[in-house]
Amino acid sequence: MVIRIGRRKLIAALGAAAASSIAARAQQTAIPVIGYIGFGALENSVLYLAAFRRGLGETGFVEGQNVAIEYRWLEGRYDRMPKVTGEFTRDAVAVIATPGTPPSAVRAAMAVTATIPIVFGVGDDPVKWGIVAGLGQPNSNATGINFFVSEVVAKRLELLRELVPGAARVAVLLNSADPARAESTLKDVQAAANTLALQVQVLNASTSHQIEAAFATLARERPDALFVGPDGFFNSRRVQLAMLAARHAIPTTFAVREYADAGGLMSYGTSLADMHRQVGIYTGRILRGVKPADLPVMQPVKFELVINMQTASMLGLHVPDSLLAAADDVIE
Repeated sequence: MVIRIGRRKLIAALGAAAASSIAARAQQTAIPVIGYIGFGALENSVLYLAAFRRGLGETGFVEGQNVAIEYRWLEGRYDRMPKVTGEFTRDAVAVIATPGTPPSAVRAAMAVTATIPIVFGVGDDPVKWGIVAGLGQPNSNATGINFFVSEVVAKRLELLRELVPGAARVAVLLNSADPARAESTLKDVQAAANTLALQVQVLNASTSHQIEAAFATLARERPDALFVGPDGFFNSRRVQLAMLAARHAIPTTFAVREYADAGGLMSYGTSLADMHRQVGIYTGRILRGVKPADLPVMQPVKFELVINMQTASMLGLHVPDSLLAAADDVIE
């Protein structure tokens, strides 16, 4: 008798078997296990995983040799954070690494466990969100990287206006699955828009289908430009977003360079790859015995402006010399 197994079921079965073998091998050899929670999906996170592993390597840990890693992918479903954290708590992992998830998800993880160290990477002020008591001394089981996305909202809007000087109405795409961050981003955008005399149109999306629907609305109502809010789910759909923006000829600004690499017009923000590397370093240091409360929350010192000239040319945009001179990278 031949038993046929669907491709998705086979992949799921292989993944489950791999996770079980990793946990079993870790127990047999007494090597520590890291619980890694990704904000998107595996296929969109290869660059970030490599950076995380590189950071671990800088502290002397190599996956499969002296450390094991169990992976979970939220795929933009931040509400799954308590469930995933609970699984890691029951498995008694040594550290939970959660780079790129929103502060609300980190807080949800901390509500599940107050003992397992958590290393985060968040784009908003972790003190304001009640994740840590202070940047210098977290005083909790959590520490990590604050990579500044909300703080550069106004700058991103200014750069977009410089590239599209005739813009009067800007659409803002936000993830309704993370209402707290969406509200905070919208507040910052509206404040900056008032200064620049711009009108703001708000669109929400939390699934790939809703992203398509949002762009259908944009195609009908034709705003002058689009501001995509900083969000892990949007990052995991960066190719879709870049392609839709190009198809509908909407000048668009994004939060990190991976969008511009995927064909997006322009990005401004900190390096997510370096953030993942730093989370890997902190994870390794905790495995070495350092307490999270003794590791200050790190903040970036460099911001990248990336312009995709191919996309600008396709949109018929003239990129001012001032922007080209300010750009850290120009994609020809």
